[in-house]
Amino acid sequence: MIHYYPSFTRHIRHKYIDTVQYKLTKMAERPEDLNLPNAVITRIIKDSLPEGVAIAKEARSAIAKAASVFVLFTTSSANNLAQKNKKKTVNAQDIFNALTEMEFEKFIEPLQESLEVHKKTQQSKKEQKEAKAKAKKAQESETTGAVEESGADNIEETSTEDAVETDKENGLRPETVD
Repeated sequence: MIHYYPSFTRHIRHKYIDTVQYKLTKMAERPEDLNLPNAVITRIIKDSLPEGVAIAKEARSAIAKAASVFVLFTTSSANNLAQKNKKKTVNAQDIFNALTEMEFEKFIEPLQESLEVHKKTQQSKKEQKEAKAKAKKAQESETTGAVEESGADNIEETSTEDAVETDKENGLRPETVD
């Protein structure tokens, strides 16, 4: 039996449940396809608990199912809000508004902080990638320029006659121009 917070059950309406069930059948062939990955859930649980505390497989499974239900319900609520605003894309503000509607205001501030950290991390990775690409391009152009310069210095001027004689010595036929 699944127990919900009182504020959570207050907001669950039959239309939401029907809508979620309909969307779930459209999104996945099996309900298990909508569960969060076990490895991720296990890592989150281990990071949250003090060392030396073990968790039963059933408890881990229950947490995974509860987390999946929460994520799906939040996503569905945010999607409904986005559709009410005539938008096709759910954005972070829609998620925050859905959490407010579901009376989970306590989650909004930590999520906003996490979102800012994520954005900064992504921007930093992007800048590092661009800097690495520029450095590689500059190094390639320096290497190419150095080869061209050294190659130009070593070229000896030869006449066409010298080239034809060399070809004859090597057994090559000289090209004839008509």
